[in-house]
Amino acid sequence: MKVETKNRKKAMRGFKQMTGTDVAKESVYRIMVEGKRAMDELFCDMGRMLAESVMLIEREELAGPDYYPTNHRLQKWSHEEGSVYLGDQKVKISRPRLRYAGLGEVQLKSYETMRSRGQFSQEMLEKMMRGASTQKYKETILDAAHAFGVSPSSISKKVVEASAVKLHEFQNRSLADFIPFVIFLDTVHEGGEAFINALGANVLGDKMPLGFWQGSSENHAICEELFKKLESRGLKLSNRIIFVTDGGSGIIKALKDRFGKKLLHQRCVIHKSRNLQKHLAERYRKEVHRLLMNALEQNSYEDARGMLKDLEKWLRSKNESAADSLLEAFEELLTMHRLKVPKSLRKTLMTTNPIESMFSLIRHCSRNVKRPRDSKMLQRWLASALLYCEKQFNRLTGYKEIEQVIKNIDLEFAGPIEIFEKAA
Repeated sequence: MKVETKNRKKAMRGFKQMTGTDVAKESVYRIMVEGKRAMDELFCDMGRMLAESVMLIEREELAGPDYYPTNHRLQKWSHEEGSVYLGDQKVKISRPRLRYAGLGEVQLKSYETMRSRGQFSQEMLEKMMRGASTQKYKETILDAAHAFGVSPSSISKKVVEASAVKLHEFQNRSLADFIPFVIFLDTVHEGGEAFINALGANVLGDKMPLGFWQGSSENHAICEELFKKLESRGLKLSNRIIFVTDGGSGIIKALKDRFGKKLLHQRCVIHKSRNLQKHLAERYRKEVHRLLMNALEQNSYEDARGMLKDLEKWLRSKNESAADSLLEAFEELLTMHRLKVPKSLRKTLMTTNPIESMFSLIRHCSRNVKRPRDSKMLQRWLASALLYCEKQFNRLTGYKEIEQVIKNIDLEFAGPIEIFEKAA
């Protein structure tokens, strides 16, 4: 028995030397808290050594080393046969025991966790969302592949399987309980394809990616297909929802066809500013941006509208087309003012920055996808990235003012709608 114990301790020291003591402890913690990770596709013998080492490390963390016990009531005992899952394979291992004086056996959390099937695929996908490429997996996942040699082809297969699950989850999750207050619509381009995305925020200010639809360009038909898909999943679209878009004509046409003159549509002021600047000579660009922002920073609708009228006159003296461009979106730039949205929330809803920030996270997650094979691959990665990004979302800035804005919308339509109470 002493010889076996010495051999196991020697294996544990080897494990620590390969991964570093800190990494080993971090691995134990992750295994205990999040479930068994990075086990699939490991060689069976090496995987068994890892499992036994993890349990020995946990036992030592609890009771202390032999030469310096930290809890005298915890007694290290012998070993007995047990079994754990290495990936999807159940293998026999020698389980170290620990007893608490007078109370009996102490169950090791790592052993209980490793008795369930592995979660390797989920962890691998999350690692890649953070930017670890498949070919560099051995260099980046130090707690498993660096020590035990998982092949890139195996990882690719697991990632395909995991991302396919994410795509199915994203495209089929119900939206019936999501009560939208605002929906941001914009297009992200991946692999030469256009994906129209909808990012919603509910009446409590919580953001959620609602869905996407793929097309060759941002056009009316593709946007309408997105709306139909969202409704089939239970989302209730109405003209009491605020829609925020850039200047894309396809999205705007789809919205107007659906909701007509009662549409609550806010045009992104940043995109409009850029558009106006492109019409003007460089010496006028800073000035037009300043005048536009000054007008939209006014609290009352009347003051903001008056200053936009002055801006239109100024633009007419510089460029007739620029003035026409401003008129084209005139009232849609003032939707937040018409609804008397308080300043903190108005600043958030006057731009497409929330969905642009989401797109930035998507690009970061998928930057290692160099050669998309087909449409399905693009959709798998986009859905996986959206679900990953969702975990990092914060509430809308100024969300406490949403209830008052909903009341203002009720007045706009001359009839109350009980949605805030339902969501709460």
